[in-house]
Formats: sequence, C-alpha cells, structure tokens
Amino acid sequence: MSQRRKFIKQSLVGSVLFLPGVAAACAQTQTTPTPTGEKPLILSTWNHGIPANDAAWAKLNETGSILDAVEAGVRVTELDLENLSVGLQGLPDREGITTLDASIMTGDGACGTVAFVRQVKHPISLARAVMEKTPHVMLVGEGARQFAIAEGFPLEEEKLSPKAQVEYDKWKVTSQYKPIINIENHDTIGMIGIDANGKLAGSCTTSGLAYKMHGRVGDSPIIGAGLYVDDEVGAATATGLGESIIRICGSFLIVELMRQGRTPQEACEEAVKRLVAKNKNIKDIQAGFLAINKYGETGAFAVHPGFNFAKAIASGNTLIDSNSHFKP
Repeated sequence: MSQRRKFIKQSLVGSVLFLPGVAAACAQTQTTPTPTGEKPLILSTWNHGIPANDAAWAKLNETGSILDAVEAGVRVTELDLENLSVGLQGLPDREGITTLDASIMTGDGACGTVAFVRQVKHPISLARAVMEKTPHVMLVGEGARQFAIAEGFPLEEEKLSPKAQVEYDKWKVTSQYKPIINIENHDTIGMIGIDANGKLAGSCTTSGLAYKMHGRVGDSPIIGAGLYVDDEVGAATATGLGESIIRICGSFLIVELMRQGRTPQEACEEAVKRLVAKNKNIKDIQAGFLAINKYGETGAFAVHPGFNFAKAIASGNTLIDSNSHFKP
C-alpha cells in the first residue's frame, strides 16, 4: 500500500509540471541569468562621447540628477568647434543655413524636443525648457526660436563656423545631394544614463544631415526614434541616417524588445536587422544604437563597421568599438 501511495504522489507531481504555464515558468526560473549590469552608468555615441561623458559624470556627482547629467554632457559637444555634426558649428543645409534638433527624456515619460531651430547655442537646454515649462512635447522652427527668446536664451549671429564654411564652399562646386552616412560623415550625439537608484534619462542633439533640404528633420528630436526612456525597462538612443531610424521607431522598438525579455544587446541587434530589411541602398546607410536596461546592462550594434561609443562607469570612461550587421 505504501508503494502505491508513493507512486500516486510522484505521478501527481509529474502531472502538475505539465499544466499550462507551469513547465514554462519552471524552465524560465532555471534558465534566467542573474543581471550583471553596473550602476551608475553613462553611454554616448561616437568618440566625442568621451568628453561628453566626463562632463555628465561630473554633473551627476555634483547634483545627483541623471537628468542634469545627460543635459550637461551633450552641451559639451554642442560647443565643440571641431565637431561638424552637432551645434551651430555644424555643417549647414543646402541653403547654407545651420539648423538644429534635440530631445531630452526621463524614465517617468517626461520629454521635450525642438526641431529646425536656428541661432540657439544649446538646443538640448531649450528642449528641457519645453519639457519643464510648457504643456507640449515639441516646438519647431520660428516657434521654438520665439520660445528661446522668451526664456532668455541668447541668440547667436547666424553665420557658418570657419570649418563649416570651407566645407560648404567645396560642396557648392557640384551641389550634389548625396545623404550618405558613414564613419567619415556621422551625425548626432545620443546619451543615455542610469543612476545608482535605477533612475534613467537620455538626451540627443544634432545639426542634422549635411546639405539636407531646408526644413528636413531627422530622428534626433522624435521621441521613440532617436531617443526613448522608461524607468520600468531601460533606455535607447540612435545615431546615423535619421530617415532609416524613423522608419522602424528604432529607440522605442529596442525598449519594447527589452520589455519582452531581450537583453540590450539582443534588442539592438534586432533593431538593426529590421532597419536593414526596411531600407534600400543599405550599403550607403550607417545607423547605430545604444541601450541600457534597468539593471545597468548595455548593448550596442550598427549596420556597418565603424560605430563606436563611450561608456562611463565608476572605474573609468572608455571608447568601445561596436559590432555590426555587415562585417569588415
């Protein structure tokens, strides 16, 4: 009789494991790895991310605010006269006019953006003002410029920087519109960060595609394309040809993939895979993504080789080469 009871008990236990959802839950419990991320952490795109990260880290130590940090970090790049893809010193559109785009976002859903802005030295700070001082998310063009004046932002003289003027004069010889993004002509700085308590924020700022049509806006000021942040999941930012990133809502896609259980690296790779599938002439298109999840784990991936990013943690600030869909 005791052997019979033992047999029935074992049979019942085995049956329970095959109930809907139970086996899967057990398997997930057994295979889910322990998160191995680091906090606080700041990531930013390209080699100009190194000085940007330094400034962001200093601001985080000063104020304890990850929002302050991601704003302060990219402000450095907006003033970098050697950088022709961010700030008023950036390369102009086809009409010889430099226009700027920027966005900023926190993990509770607050966000602000500006697009097609002229004469404003720090569009990232103007985007933050939109977020904190208006009921809107985005202001563009002359409306954004008027808001800047009302908020006391000084307007700069509208003329090209010396380096941009030289490049624009060269371009005018043929005036060929070839919006090819590669490692020699990348744009944007995107920055995402997480503090020690798991609060997330991100920023993105650019002068956009060189010699673009007047009025063109890329992915950088579009929430969900160039930047997306959610404290419950993580954050992502993008760089490269904005049109290709907008087509897949790249940053939002990555965050949602992480919500479904993908690692930041897996999510970035899937986003690139979809971008490649959705865009023609992919050999002429570069795009890269960065991601952080709520545990401080990171991911990075690009269409072509050449994308690098800066990673700042307590032990240092380093430049890292990303892997890519197409190999060298």
